[in-house]
Amino acid sequence: MGEEYALGNYILRKFSKADLDKVMRINEECLPENYTPFFYLDLHQSFPNSFVVAELNGKILGYVMCRVEWSLSEFDRWKLAKKGHVISIAVLPEHRRRGVGRALMIEAMRALRDYGASEIYLEVRVTNHPAISLYRNLKFEIVNRIRHYYSDGEDAYVMAKRCEPEAGD
Repeated sequence: MGEEYALGNYILRKFSKADLDKVMRINEECLPENYTPFFYLDLHQSFPNSFVVAELNGKILGYVMCRVEWSLSEFDRWKLAKKGHVISIAVLPEHRRRGVGRALMIEAMRALRDYGASEIYLEVRVTNHPAISLYRNLKFEIVNRIRHYYSDGEDAYVMAKRCEPEAGD
């Protein structure tokens, strides 16, 4: 990704430290799981290309933040893999169902692939049907269910996909 690119009226660009308060507000409004400022800034410092915001007319309306880690493959439990982990993605309610979340995910997947990830995974609430549908559309599959994953006791699906070469590779 260059510094930014337009998606209809929306712009996707890399997160900057000046975005921190706005991203934290979106997280608090959209998700019950919240993080410390240090957590966001640490992810940004470690994996800046996979921390992306969407904005419209200068207003941030969504974000995705990811990291890369080594652990057992989601597809071959006996193999160590370099995996991209989508930590958090959120879009303000009034901007959902317009392709913003999909665009954020595609950009995050591209960045994680560029970081050398061979697969990408995330956790999603089992009741979050719109998100599950989005991830399935992006070729993620449910590979596991974690009981009582969230602080309110709800289960999570682990959804994963293998990284695919981009066209022209």
